[in-house]
Amino acid sequence: MIHQLGISVCEMSRVGSIEMVIKKGSQKIWRTGEWNGQWWNGVTGLKASGIMNFSVVSTPDEIYYIYSFRNTSVFTKAVLDNLGFVRRTTWAENTKRWNTLRSYPDDACDNYGKCGSFGRCNPNYYPSCSCLPGFNFKSTNEGDAFEGSQICVRKRELLCGKGDGFLKLENMKLPDSSNARVDMSLGIKECEIQCRNNCSCTAYSSAYVDGSGCITWFGDLNDVRDFPEWGQDLFVRVDAIELKNSAKHSKGSFTKLKLVLLCVLVAVGFLILISAFCCFFKKAKIRGFMQTQRIQQQQHNSPTSEANEETSAKFELPFFDLDSMILATENFSPANKLGTGGFGSVYKGKLSDGQDIAVKRLSRNSGQGVREFKNEVVLIAKLQHRNLVQILGCCVEEEEKMLIYEYMPNKSLDFLLFGQTRSISLDWGMRQDIVFGIARGILYLHQDSRLRIIHRDLKASNILLDANMNPKISDFGMARIFGGDQTQGNTNRVVGTYGYMSPEYAMDGLFSIKSDIFSFGVLLLEIISGQKNTGFYHKDPSMNLIKHAWELWKDGKPLELVDPSMGTSFPDQEVVKFIQVGILSVQEDANDRPTMSSIISMLGNEATMPSPSNPDLF
Repeated sequence: MIHQLGISVCEMSRVGSIEMVIKKGSQKIWRTGEWNGQWWNGVTGLKASGIMNFSVVSTPDEIYYIYSFRNTSVFTKAVLDNLGFVRRTTWAENTKRWNTLRSYPDDACDNYGKCGSFGRCNPNYYPSCSCLPGFNFKSTNEGDAFEGSQICVRKRELLCGKGDGFLKLENMKLPDSSNARVDMSLGIKECEIQCRNNCSCTAYSSAYVDGSGCITWFGDLNDVRDFPEWGQDLFVRVDAIELKNSAKHSKGSFTKLKLVLLCVLVAVGFLILISAFCCFFKKAKIRGFMQTQRIQQQQHNSPTSEANEETSAKFELPFFDLDSMILATENFSPANKLGTGGFGSVYKGKLSDGQDIAVKRLSRNSGQGVREFKNEVVLIAKLQHRNLVQILGCCVEEEEKMLIYEYMPNKSLDFLLFGQTRSISLDWGMRQDIVFGIARGILYLHQDSRLRIIHRDLKASNILLDANMNPKISDFGMARIFGGDQTQGNTNRVVGTYGYMSPEYAMDGLFSIKSDIFSFGVLLLEIISGQKNTGFYHKDPSMNLIKHAWELWKDGKPLELVDPSMGTSFPDQEVVKFIQVGILSVQEDANDRPTMSSIISMLGNEATMPSPSNPDLF
């Protein structure tokens, strides 16, 4: 099956496994990934939405792909434009226009071969490119991996059959199958044996997500990327040393956790003995001490007590045992999964007393998750604000690490904002309240809390909405504490999400309250427009939402940015003011961005505001 428009071609191929590919001339620019029996392995968004059905028909004479919406009243079409983008659109009856549901390529990691042979791409990391296990970049002096100028080569030569083996990578977009073989008669165990016995075999995987079929790759592994979920397991061939180091690392992490728990148990036991000793010899004094503690606890419960804040910081989080979390989430049932991020997955649960909770479960294979877990426990336990998500406790048991939060029934802002049917429920008044709530939460972090906090990962998916649509900032795994009069920091480990990262942070690792202001500005423009900053192409593939907002502002047409789902029932001047603040917040020079206290003042009052300049972002 081939569709062609100008120099762009979309074709369906079964060389290796079945997949669809977009080409410009002879060059591949995007591929769907292999058909895994239920959906395309590299196109996870539509599967995650649960709104479409997919099927592929393959016979010796023909091959074709069928899709349909589960809601038969929805009209949809997929268009390949002359820029090489496939855009799936749905017809919106209220606005009488086609709205983009998904567009591919969707992010930098969708570009074919972004990280080269034996590379892997993750859009949530910087640089986005790294090498598969057993491989290193050829030289650290040949350029930045993010630019694709480096290549991945094996650390050591393979000695086939002499201790080499396979490492499992979860939730992956499987490599280009043009140099792969497919055998649907084999299961995963037979697939491993077949690959192990052929020294040219570099990787293997199940062909279908139900575990049936076998794909084996020979030679280079190209166009591999990480997904937070919905991807497939890929088993990559590595040498004996790499295999041993991986096992040692896994065992070491588990051993460290056991040692920490053992130390905690010993300390608790020691404290119990001390307490018993004191109780035996000083009962009267202990009674007096407990009376004092009760008085301090009552002071702690008073929201107006300054002393309460100092006492609260010393309290430890309640611990939940693993069995209670398994029971609360119905053994982490997929039906209870609320979402997935770089940390792991979040599940809805219900405690024995009937309280609804959200359980954030650290992925066992998260290379950066342990650090973020500790960071979030330390930080969020000390923060109390109506626009910050409340943490109820944590669970650390065996290999499991979990944070337990209050449950947010209206999910995250991106869930409500960017869906074609969901955004209709967000009128201007609700969007305005959400903006002010986010701003108040950031002001607390930057200025009003006892600790000055730089969040570093403000984005729509980290803004949760409670039953009354009050926004609450979540996910403090990337946050940093500033002490004293410190206003700026530097890091060699840039983390965050593309599209929300300020230029000075993305390029130089510099972060400050102004880098959070940049993220807030992007959020503000997204809330007004109902469009994502990343993946927004308009008529120009280099166009993002920030640039589009500036062009409309410069041409005197800022209201064209407004989400059509809001209709026309909104105050024009008020909306224009919010757009102006959004553009001011995303200025390239951090010094040109306002502080959060200034932003709240500008949004809430009639005052003369500075004129924004072109946010000429790199």
